[in-house]
Amino acid sequence: LATVASVCAPMKLLTHNMLTSPNTRNGFPLAIEVEKMETVEAEFNSDFVVRMIEKLEYPALVSAVESLGMKDKLPAAIPPEFGSNEEFLRSLHHVLLEIEIIDGSLICPETGKKFPIKEGIPSML
Repeated sequence: LATVASVCAPMKLLTHNMLTSPNTRNGFPLAIEVEKMETVEAEFNSDFVVRMIEKLEYPALVSAVESLGMKDKLPAAIPPEFGSNEEFLRSLHHVLLEIEIIDGSLICPETGKKFPIKEGIPSML
């Protein structure tokens, strides 16, 4: 019998960028407290990264990356002509898909409630 953690992929910053605290007006972006984080290699797909840019809350992503001590990983703003900027797309790919939060907490900016992350799975209950 497989456990949930073995079936689900650990939480990535792409997932974090789409989560909001339930039953709040200002529950985004959630702060991150990390106990365990890993970097794993993922296949680069520039088309996927370009399509994700319009779905991202980019300032929240930059803030999350900075809170993890990786301020130099992304520019403060999306560069012009980003679709042909392979250096930027590879950096964004790394941040979105290769950084995994294994254990820690997500913290609601409105209420301060902590939502645990255990074995890569955030519990928003």
